[in-house]
Amino acid sequence: MTETQTHTANPFSFADKTFPFSFDRSEFAAFGKKRMETFVNVQTELLEEIQEANRHWLDRIQSEANLAAEYASRLSSVRNLPDAMAMSRDWSAQYLQRLADDGKHLADDTRKFIETGSRLFSQGFERPAGVA
Repeated sequence: MTETQTHTANPFSFADKTFPFSFDRSEFAAFGKKRMETFVNVQTELLEEIQEANRHWLDRIQSEANLAAEYASRLSSVRNLPDAMAMSRDWSAQYLQRLADDGKHLADDTRKFIETGSRLFSQGFERPAGVA
């Protein structure tokens, strides 16, 4: 080829000989677009679940602080030991019930995060129809 000649052949023609499979490039692009949309949707869903859990736990912290403040004010007004013991028993029962509820909520949050996160990976291994 001389300096004045231009090269008009397909610069990617080697790909037709190199790859043992053929695929429609538009189908491959559509597949990539679909995968990215799915990925973004699942990431958005996961972020929303994390924000929801964050709001719950912040509310829970506030609720626990309120319970402790209420217990402290009630305990300061108690005049004898049996009343103080009864109040402590009631507070302990409420606290243990809250711990049990927290455990259930934590397990539910973890399950939701794992289910949503696994969809990020499980939907990524589909192949376009033309790819062998």
